[in-house]
Amino acid sequence: MTVTGSNGRGAGSADAAPDREAGREAGREANREAGAVAVAVAARVFREERAAVLATLIRYAGDFQLAEDSLQDAFEAALSTWPRDGVPGNPGAWITVAARRRAIDRLRRDQAVAGRAERLAALLRLEGQEHPSAGEAGAIEDDRLRLIFTCCHPALDMPARVALTLRTIGGLTTGEIARAFLVAEPTMGKRIVRAKRKIADARIPYRVPPAEEFPDRVRGVLGVVYLIFNEGYSAGEGDRLVRGELCDEAIRLGRLLCDLMPGEPEAWGLLSLMSLHDARRAARVDGHGGYVALPEQDRSRWDRRRIGEGTRALERAVRLGRPGPYQLQAAIAALHLQASGDDPAHWARIADLYAALGELAPSPVVELNRVAAVGFAYGAGAGLEGLGPLLGDPALESYQPLHATHAELLRRAGDVPGAVRAYERAIELSGNAVERAELRRRLEALDPGGSRSSPG
Repeated sequence: MTVTGSNGRGAGSADAAPDREAGREAGREANREAGAVAVAVAARVFREERAAVLATLIRYAGDFQLAEDSLQDAFEAALSTWPRDGVPGNPGAWITVAARRRAIDRLRRDQAVAGRAERLAALLRLEGQEHPSAGEAGAIEDDRLRLIFTCCHPALDMPARVALTLRTIGGLTTGEIARAFLVAEPTMGKRIVRAKRKIADARIPYRVPPAEEFPDRVRGVLGVVYLIFNEGYSAGEGDRLVRGELCDEAIRLGRLLCDLMPGEPEAWGLLSLMSLHDARRAARVDGHGGYVALPEQDRSRWDRRRIGEGTRALERAVRLGRPGPYQLQAAIAALHLQASGDDPAHWARIADLYAALGELAPSPVVELNRVAAVGFAYGAGAGLEGLGPLLGDPALESYQPLHATHAELLRRAGDVPGAVRAYERAIELSGNAVERAELRRRLEALDPGGSRSSPG
């Protein structure tokens, strides 16, 4: 017998309503989970495979913007279809094929593209390839090198090289790059557009440079990556000492270069240098964001994994038997991690390494670092003697680290009035809030018997 309620419907019918709602909620939850999985996989593929897919698209499509737009179309398609249909077994191959088809569609619609027929033919020949052949896989590796060398071409000015490398190889958005370098997003966008236009207008070749140009071009590529790292490690402007996102991206680019050029010792040297420096990232600022000099850093906060990566990369570089500037700088960074900051013998070894670096890559900055090490190894007087020619160089008049080093050496020599003037000049030239705060702290703490400190 069925028991009915006042509305005449069976109780079983009433009980079924919550069950149906629970079922719908379970379905919605499953869809949310599927969507989250799809987004996570797409993000991973974007990070790990975007540069390779983009590089190959550029080779066939012959156009930076067309390739980038088509790849963006493919990722948007993935985010709309994967949550519904499931993540494909080979997400990278799915993106590659989808991006290629979007490029074909765009070329078919755009009657004005120069060489449209040849580009379409090249892309259509690839249709149906879900996986690259062995030869094509090797070409993809070459494509990534081509793309790196194109983004870092010497015909582009350095800001354009940096921006285009981060956008094209790193996959950072224009807004992310703009925020990292503290410029307006429209300004950064125009910089990237101008770089792409320059590549097209100047017919910059999309290739790995020939043997006679290769060493110089490799140095240029490594220089772009190191500049990105330096801006992250010691931000020239802003209210943070470290911009970790730039450090991470530079190290990722360094690993990519080592993968693509395993026989290039300076690529390994650069990876080592960046990893060893970055290992101290967490210890370089205190809980309030203030600067912490190397001798006062909490070594338990150093990243042992990064130190291990840097040490192995340096060993790999040394085994290749061709010393270079990045390898020497990495050796200096390794010494800083191994010894006490107050040991004169430690500083003497560092001064010797800077002297060797000055022979390979002479510059006022290298000489300044050598002089600072001499001051810690042999006394402030020896450091001040070496600093004299640098202080007289008009090109260094506005170089903040010169005046900060001068102030430290004067303080240690007991010349308080001179140190005050040098600290004030360094503060005036500093664009970074954390750096300025530390210099002010040192200025306010000045006294003839002040405690010894050393650079961080």
